[in-house]
Amino acid sequence: MQAEYSACLFMDNDFKITGMNQMKAMVLRRVGTPLVPTVMDMPVPGDSQVLLKVIACGICRTDLHIVDGELAHPKLPLIPGHEIIGMVIQVGKSVRSFAVGDIVGVPWLAYTCNECRYCKRHQENLCIHAMFTGYTMNGGYAEYTVAYEQYCFHMPAMYANGSGAPLLCAGFIGFRAWNMIRDNAENIGIYGFGAAAHILTQIAVFKKKNIYAFTKPGDILSQMFALDNGAKWAGDSTGKAPVQLDAAIIFATDGALIPLALLNLDKGGQLICGGIHMSNIPSFPYSHLWEERAIQSVANLTRQDGELLLQVAPQVPVKTTVQLYKLEEANEALSDLRSGKINGAAVLVL
Repeated sequence: MQAEYSACLFMDNDFKITGMNQMKAMVLRRVGTPLVPTVMDMPVPGDSQVLLKVIACGICRTDLHIVDGELAHPKLPLIPGHEIIGMVIQVGKSVRSFAVGDIVGVPWLAYTCNECRYCKRHQENLCIHAMFTGYTMNGGYAEYTVAYEQYCFHMPAMYANGSGAPLLCAGFIGFRAWNMIRDNAENIGIYGFGAAAHILTQIAVFKKKNIYAFTKPGDILSQMFALDNGAKWAGDSTGKAPVQLDAAIIFATDGALIPLALLNLDKGGQLICGGIHMSNIPSFPYSHLWEERAIQSVANLTRQDGELLLQVAPQVPVKTTVQLYKLEEANEALSDLRSGKINGAAVLVL
């Protein structure tokens, strides 16, 4: 299992390194409270782990759910962050896929057992004993982190920097949701236009699909952002799509969007819920679901999802829109994401 960080965390009022083998980190001590700037011992990699110098770490909406207490039972104290770009500076004795100096990506899925019934039927995203970066394992809101070799990705050269960070969750999960849609779907709706949506829209245009973007009512900036990324149409989530949709993906966390999206689906249409958390879904008439419309959720990701996304992204090529913050500005970045001030993705750069 994970090589643990030192349990001895202490504050340094100046957030400065005071000794050898120490690092800066932003630490969640208690859910519902701000992250605490902390100086702590650097982690030591286990036999099958790599030690990374963090280059950048994306700020994901899932981080908000963890910090705000909407995802239960996080490891505490916790270093959040699961969209990590890092340079390998040390490898465990059994590591074979990476060498010192490699630039790698670390995603949400941090570890699986390879033995439970889900792993054996190629559903590692549902592994009973799975561990998750920045949730049940320490993540990338720090100068250094450790990760299991088998769950890291070699990053294409163009994404071996802060621009690649959003691919590691927003991209991976978005692409998993995308791949659940039938190939013959042409008109596809996206509800909630943020980090995942702006990546996925570029891929959809590359694949000659039509994207219809739905945002909060009156959110003109997000609608313009969607159009700039190739959406065919953008409008309010409470409104009617200009065409019947073959499929739709919901990235927003508002459960009330499900009945609204169903009204825009054609017969046989698919509705994919791409988030890890959503508010309660209001009731709706069965007639809105009838005629073989379907609702499906997406849980986590598999390593294959990541490999496929990193193959197609450079072909498009996907260009991420990022807003950069310093490590010590992590609370500000989370606040900006919570209040909808970010178009694209927020990324901590170290």
